[in-house]
Amino acid sequence: MDREFLIDLFADFGPVTIRKMFSGYGISADGINFALALRAGLFFRADEHTIPDFEAEGSKPFQYSTRAKTVTVNSYWQLPARLFDDSEELPQWARAALAAAQRAKVKKRPKGKKVASNPAKKRVAKKSVRRVGKAKRAHR
Repeated sequence: MDREFLIDLFADFGPVTIRKMFSGYGISADGINFALALRAGLFFRADEHTIPDFEAEGSKPFQYSTRAKTVTVNSYWQLPARLFDDSEELPQWARAALAAAQRAKVKKRPKGKKVASNPAKKRVAKKSVRRVGKAKRAHR
């Protein structure tokens, strides 16, 4: 799949950003990645709300192989082939994939700033360790 094909495919969905990623492209809307176009096919973001729709269509989750094993990525499922020719239904699936990606983003905990540790506490802790060490040596 090339870039122009993807732009045409998502024309009825709305504007998308297509970025080079791995062996294909990452497709996003509103700054959220919701699809992957790879050599293996087109994969949409999925979650517990949308996976049953993919299963009903006979789709499978994205998989790739390493030297040691096959890895299944259950958060991306292959788009049913019939939707490539359905300009009315494809945008519905794309909106559902974007919604799944938005739900996944909300589930992620925001990264908090690390609070600088109190150097005075570290000094007290080191002194305590030194005292214990001296006491053990004196006891020998």
